[in-house]
Amino acid sequence: MIGFTLHELQCFDAVVRTGTFQAAGELLHRSHPSVFAAVAKLERHAGVALLDRAGYRVRLTDAGRSFHRRVGVLLREAQELHTHARQLAMGEEAQLRVVLGDLCPLGPVLELLGGFFAQAPATRLHLQFEAVTGPWERLLNDEAELMVHRAPAGDLRMETIALGRVALVPVVAPGFLPDGADAGPLTPRQLQGRTQCVVRDSAREPQAQDHFLVEGALQCSVPDHLMKKELILRGMAWGHLPRFLVEDELRSGKLRSIAGRHFPGVVEALVAARRSDRPHGPVAQRLWAFLASHAPVLSPAMGRMPRVGTAR
Repeated sequence: MIGFTLHELQCFDAVVRTGTFQAAGELLHRSHPSVFAAVAKLERHAGVALLDRAGYRVRLTDAGRSFHRRVGVLLREAQELHTHARQLAMGEEAQLRVVLGDLCPLGPVLELLGGFFAQAPATRLHLQFEAVTGPWERLLNDEAELMVHRAPAGDLRMETIALGRVALVPVVAPGFLPDGADAGPLTPRQLQGRTQCVVRDSAREPQAQDHFLVEGALQCSVPDHLMKKELILRGMAWGHLPRFLVEDELRSGKLRSIAGRHFPGVVEALVAARRSDRPHGPVAQRLWAFLASHAPVLSPAMGRMPRVGTAR
C-alpha cells in the first residue's frame, strides 16, 4: 500500500520549486508548519532524506533529485485526471485520440481537424500516425476514437464516413526501367531484377497483406509513403504511391505511371471510421457530424488510375 499522499507530494514539489518552506506554504495557501510536516512525513514514508536543509534555501539530495523527477510526472498526470473529471462533469471530453493512416492526405484532413478543434478548445487533440493495418489495430484496441484510413471489409465493429477514393499508382522514375521496357506492356518478369519498395505494417500484430508484391523481386521497406516517394524519385526502387502524393511529379515527368494489364494499381476507399459498438462523447459526436458535413475531402480525380506515363 502506498504510504504517501498527493498532498505530501504537492508540498514537496512546491518546496523544491520555491526553495523554502515559507514560500511553498504561500504558494499552496498552507501554513509553513503544515508544509514542513507534510514533507517530513513523506521522507519517513520514503525511507530516505529528500531535502538538504543545511542552508537558508533547501536543496535536493541526490535521492531527492531522482525522486522529484518521478513526482513531477505523477503530479502532471494527477492534474490531467482532475481536468478530465471536471470536463466529464461538464459533458466534454478532455482528449480525443485520432489515428491517421498512411493513405490519409494530410493537408485537407489536418485543415479540417484544425477548424474543428479551434471550436473545441477544452478538448485536446492527440494525433497518431500508423501504416497499413496499424490504424485498424489502434481503433479496435480502443487506443483511438477516430481513424482516417481505409477500413477492413465487412468489419461490423466500425462505422464509416466516405471521404473519397485514393488511387495507389505504380510509379517509377525516368530511366529506372530496363532497356526495351517501353516496347510493350510491362511484365512482372521485367521488374524481377529491380527493387520494389513497400511500406511496413506498424501494427503490433500485422494482418496478412500482399503489398502488390512481384514474386521473386528484390524488396526494401520504409515506414511511410513520403520516404517511399523519395526512394522512387531517386531511382532506388519502384512502388505504388497515393495519387494525391505524386500528382505534381506525374505531370512534370519526374515520375511515370506504369499502370497497365500486369500492374493495374488499386483504388482504395478513404474513410473516417469509429467503433460502432461503443458509446461516444459529445465532442466526438460533434466531430463525426463535422466530418460528415465536409466530406469528401479528395477530388474525384485522385481516385482514378492514370494511364501509363501520364497524369490523366
